[in-house]
Amino acid sequence: MQQTEEITSPTDIDTTTEGFTLILFNDSHHEFDEVINQLIKATGYGYDKAESITVEAHNKGRAVVLSGELSKCIKAQAILEEIALRTSIEVNA
Repeated sequence: MQQTEEITSPTDIDTTTEGFTLILFNDSHHEFDEVINQLIKATGYGYDKAESITVEAHNKGRAVVLSGELSKCIKAQAILEEIALRTSIEVNA
C-alpha cells in the first residue's frame, strides 16, 4: 500500500498590517531599573508606562510591550535584546 503525503503551503502573512504584538517575559537576571530603562529606549514610553510593563511581566510572567507593524516590533525587540531580555513577537489572530 503506497502512502501519500499532503503538501500544504504556508499562509502568507501581511507584515505591513498592525497585526503583531511584542511580548516581554519575566526573568530573574535583570533589575527593575535595567528593564524600565531599556523599555524607554526601545519604545519611547515614559517612565510610568515602562514601569507598568515591567511590573506586569514580573507578576504575570509576560507583558505586552507594543502592537503594530512587524518592522516596529522587530526594531523594539532588537533594543530589548541588547541586554538579553527575553521577548517574542506574536501574530494577532
